[in-house]
Amino acid sequence: MSSSSEDVLHLVNHVKHKKSDGVLYVMAERLAWIMNGRDTFSISHKFSDIKMQKISPDGKSKIQLQVVLLDGGASTFHFTNPEGAETQIKDRNVVKEYLLELLPRFKRKVNKELEEKNNFLANDPELFQLYRDLVTSQVISADEFWATYLPERSQRAQITSNQLIGVSGAFLADIKPQTDGCNGLKYNLTADVIESIFKTYPQVKKKHMEHVPDKLSESEFWTRFFQSHYFHRDRINSGKDLFGDCMKNDELDIRTEIRQIVTDPLVNLPAFKDTISVEDYSEEQEPTQSQSSIINRNMIRRFNHHSMMVLKSCDIEKATETNVTAAQPQENSKTKEKNSKGKEKNSVNGVTKHSIQVDEVDATISPSQKKAKIQSKITYEDLESAEIVTTSNLNLMSSERYLHGPTQAACTDYATTNDELIEGVEQVHSAISGWEPRLTDVLHNNGAVTVLSELSPGGALMTRTHFDNLQQKVPQQVHDELKNLYSAVCELLRHFWSCFPVNSEFLEQKVVRMRDNLERFQYAKLKPFQDMLLKDHLETNLADHLNDMIDAAFKKFNNWQMRRFSNRK
Repeated sequence: MSSSSEDVLHLVNHVKHKKSDGVLYVMAERLAWIMNGRDTFSISHKFSDIKMQKISPDGKSKIQLQVVLLDGGASTFHFTNPEGAETQIKDRNVVKEYLLELLPRFKRKVNKELEEKNNFLANDPELFQLYRDLVTSQVISADEFWATYLPERSQRAQITSNQLIGVSGAFLADIKPQTDGCNGLKYNLTADVIESIFKTYPQVKKKHMEHVPDKLSESEFWTRFFQSHYFHRDRINSGKDLFGDCMKNDELDIRTEIRQIVTDPLVNLPAFKDTISVEDYSEEQEPTQSQSSIINRNMIRRFNHHSMMVLKSCDIEKATETNVTAAQPQENSKTKEKNSKGKEKNSVNGVTKHSIQVDEVDATISPSQKKAKIQSKITYEDLESAEIVTTSNLNLMSSERYLHGPTQAACTDYATTNDELIEGVEQVHSAISGWEPRLTDVLHNNGAVTVLSELSPGGALMTRTHFDNLQQKVPQQVHDELKNLYSAVCELLRHFWSCFPVNSEFLEQKVVRMRDNLERFQYAKLKPFQDMLLKDHLETNLADHLNDMIDAAFKKFNNWQMRRFSNRK
């Protein structure tokens, strides 16, 4: 039966399949039927393998439900509840509703996997040819093929992924609500808009992970978001607002960002605010501000924070750090607020203002940066004296050798007179005139012909000095097919030899399976190729190396099998 970890969503008794009574199970990932009196499922179909469902028309005597599979098969279930036709229809409709809800989820998953596989095959011709040679010819199954190549290609695609799509700065303005006719607004959120909100506002993503779907549904969460003071700052902040603490965390983000971007030791960016200097040692006194100026200031800070988060969303590393920060418990933020209470003062709408000291900013700047910045401020190029460039003189022992290069190691001037040259020529002439050939010591005719044939192109001693190019002797079509055969054989042999040493049951099953795959490939692909070479009067030894590699694998398998049987005895 099903494993203990598998959830049973619904079960229906009195369901027949091929005139056998049983129980129909609707599980989290499959639809299964078990015959009465059995402890194992007779039928088990994964939702990802089901193409569609069909029901019997109204008025038919038999209340049936049929599931059609992707491979063309089908299973029909007959509901035979003894309480009557109404109960039978009710049981069938419950199963139908479950399938209507579950099948689209797994269908999207299957379509996504098929699309990914099709993209891999379309972008890699060699992989597509390998798929045709191994899977289409039924040498190996498609699951075995993709179990090897799909994880590898997926990882490679992630490494060489395309450029990430950034976040539009006006994506919130593009969300235009529509009136529902009852003094209400309706927001149409797409997956891209939700992803942009999560990238720009990590605190909202954190709230979403905490409350959906355990405490709130998806629609209830976004309804509260668009009704919150965090989204509409002009509304009154209620104490029960779900996003009440998000503004404080945004203020902490602004403070952290200011510390990181201030690299000029001569500029104290946090000091650009209206303050009144007090002679005593009390806290800083701020001038009274009008309500409109406070609203404008908060709006500017909100715009700056929004722009900052949009820019940070384009950086992968910073986005990862933001997600990690958003996943931390709330106690960390509370601790930071508690430690900074001595230097903070609450303002209107609960927005916290932080006073950043110059010493804190200077601590993030290295001394070399400070020195370079200060030096650039106090240095004027037009007032500086011209720099004297010091050069080193080249000391040459011999200027002629430097200009003409090194002299020759040996002298080429030979002291030979014309009389000596004439005398040497006369000696050679007299020696040649007195030479007599001995024809009897020359090779016989048969030996000379044999040596000549062996030294001729194509002879026994000239095999490596003359050869025809394979591309000239073999047609291009045969050349391409031979290349594909090599690719397929090497792939099968790679899986075969990776099983050794065979030290587990899984490897035993795999090595037997790969041996059968090699044998099927030899008869399905290699032997027809050799017959084609023989028919077209081409060199039949083109496939000898392929046969040698397969025979070596068969020999290794036979030796392993003999040792395995001997150890059992």
